[in-house]
Amino acid sequence: MSAVPRSAKAAKDETAARPAGRFRRMLGRLSSSQQDLESEELQEDAQASGCTRICDCGDRQIVRVAGTLRTVTLRPVAGVPALEAELFDGTAPLDVVWLGRRSIVGIEPGRRLIASGRVSMSQGRRVLFNPKYELRPLGQE
Repeated sequence: MSAVPRSAKAAKDETAARPAGRFRRMLGRLSSSQQDLESEELQEDAQASGCTRICDCGDRQIVRVAGTLRTVTLRPVAGVPALEAELFDGTAPLDVVWLGRRSIVGIEPGRRLIASGRVSMSQGRRVLFNPKYELRPLGQE
């Protein structure tokens, strides 16, 4: 019986088809960037809480999303105060806007929350106006 030489491509395809073991996953985490790890963690958190991924949210769709607030700013809209925050779940950003508010206790960069409401598109970005929200406990971060 003669050995049939395998091409490098066939060996690579076979390796990719096998499920990653614990050691391989650990090596993957060590070689991943911090941003990739945070994105993966945020996606797992959103999935565990039964939320929709932000990248899957369509215009005028009622959604429930989870993520981390990246930025929080006060921007007046037509002379009315508006608290605006960027929520990120590891897949895409979502602007969350509370009209008529200058500040909300607990809404600060780095805080995790779950928000629900109707998504709209404004200037090519997803926006959620005056959402219902739940602040995630600080101990889970």
